[in-house]
Amino acid sequence: MLRLRSSRRFSTRGNLQIVPAGVTQIGTMAETYVPLISSGIAGPLGVLHLPRLWQKVSLEEAGKLASGYPGIGHGYDAMTLAALGLEEQAVREYIRKNKPTYPQFEAWVKQNAKSLDRDAIEKHNAAVRGYNHDDETRKSILGACEIADDATSPKDAVNLNNLDDWHEFHQAVLA
Repeated sequence: MLRLRSSRRFSTRGNLQIVPAGVTQIGTMAETYVPLISSGIAGPLGVLHLPRLWQKVSLEEAGKLASGYPGIGHGYDAMTLAALGLEEQAVREYIRKNKPTYPQFEAWVKQNAKSLDRDAIEKHNAAVRGYNHDDETRKSILGACEIADDATSPKDAVNLNNLDDWHEFHQAVLA
């Protein structure tokens, strides 16, 4: 038991924190997580999608990645690994064994990437920014999010994937 200044007590059980709240108790910490780092985000190396790749593989290796999300999929994940010249199994093994923070993962990428020059990064980033989902995927995501498929709706995969993730998060946690 840990003592709070107000003399109230709370306990922790593994990853679950139990806090007295009147006649009920509030539990925190989800069993699984929807990855919410966008593919449109880059870390200090400047590589788009790399932070999301790290988050997804880290969650998968911990058994905490929400169902329906691959740790390493065939889309942006595969594009990012190919652009940097990284082997999927080596990435998985490093994350499984070391449970790195994101800066530690980037340091490992610096040491292990076969292609990390500015031109390769910019070419990769342009490919990420320029990728559009097929019509069926776009319509499915927009429909699930109740957004009209018209001239103002997003066409690019980064924004459509963001909408999809936010929808999944809402369904899993808030609805």
